[in-house]
Amino acid sequence: MASLSFDATRIRTPTLLSHKPIFTSLIKPVKISYCFFKKPSPIESKLDLFRSESSVSTPKEVEVDDEEDDPTAELCFLDPEIDPGSVSEWELDFCSRPILDIRGKKVWELVVCDSSLSLQFTKFFPNNVINSVTLKDAIVSISDYLGVPLPEKIRFFRSQMQTIITKACKELGIKPIPSKRCLSLLLWLEERYETVYMRHPGFQKGSKPLLALDNPFPMELPDNLFGEKWAFVQLPFSAVREEASSLETTFVFGAGLDLDLLGIEIDDKTLVPGLAVTSSRAKPLAAWMNGLEVSSIETDISRGCLLLSVGISSRYVYATYKKTPVTTNEAEAWEAAKKACGGLHFLAIQEDLDSDDCVGFWLLLDLPPPPV
Repeated sequence: MASLSFDATRIRTPTLLSHKPIFTSLIKPVKISYCFFKKPSPIESKLDLFRSESSVSTPKEVEVDDEEDDPTAELCFLDPEIDPGSVSEWELDFCSRPILDIRGKKVWELVVCDSSLSLQFTKFFPNNVINSVTLKDAIVSISDYLGVPLPEKIRFFRSQMQTIITKACKELGIKPIPSKRCLSLLLWLEERYETVYMRHPGFQKGSKPLLALDNPFPMELPDNLFGEKWAFVQLPFSAVREEASSLETTFVFGAGLDLDLLGIEIDDKTLVPGLAVTSSRAKPLAAWMNGLEVSSIETDISRGCLLLSVGISSRYVYATYKKTPVTTNEAEAWEAAKKACGGLHFLAIQEDLDSDDCVGFWLLLDLPPPPV
């Protein structure tokens, strides 16, 4: 899988070269009508940076030439060009880090951002104050300090922190959303591991994450999520990008990704793999799927099935197929194409495979778990 990285205002991947189609026996690509929409350019202005002293003592003094390179510093970013009222959804992680304080205890950190990285906030905490009250107070302080309203929704991806985060959010009238679609946050944590945690004087090399991400055994699919037919399909990256953009201007169910912000650079002619699902009740099916925070689809070659990941700790057996050399080759080719696209893939729900319309479209991205 292509690695993803982060720098000041953007998250980037290495440029992916175009490749020839590797599918040899698949149903033809789904025909989807496109609504062309010009997306705003990514934020290029430098964000304001405010720093404060760490709330957690470190084992030794750190000498730095530039305060911005201090791994013990805490961040509070806000893009001065945006409307503060428009930052209505946050992504949040509250977890221990591979760092020890002067007591020899693991340091905890709160990391908050929005999907566009217009807002970025970090703060360290000792391990003896980790509770919903601390988190609630921190959320309020972010709002007060940056002059932004409390968010309407907060997404988080660690099931072990669900009780604390949910309680803090509900006491503030915020909707907590368990979801692995916290891509900006996940990539930022990956970047912070290399540029902050590994350089911190209390860093513990080889320390494993205290709260590892779940990878539960797949469950049976609920009846309301069943489709009638499915097919491996592919679309040029240019068409995928246009379809994702059209979500902002149409009433189609689904979810896109900010491909510019994520730094996904793929040749327009590169074929992106996807899964097309059809149903005579396509709209109700898409509506149910819309509330699940769909994060990825993967093939289980050994079991001859497709797995659908939703929320933070749910996986379903989405579809099955009879294992033959042909179907196994198709499944392997689909996964290989997904890897070649840096994990990018999609789910399309239609009334018919030959239809020109799509009633549900989700742009998905496989990401490895963060190193913390």
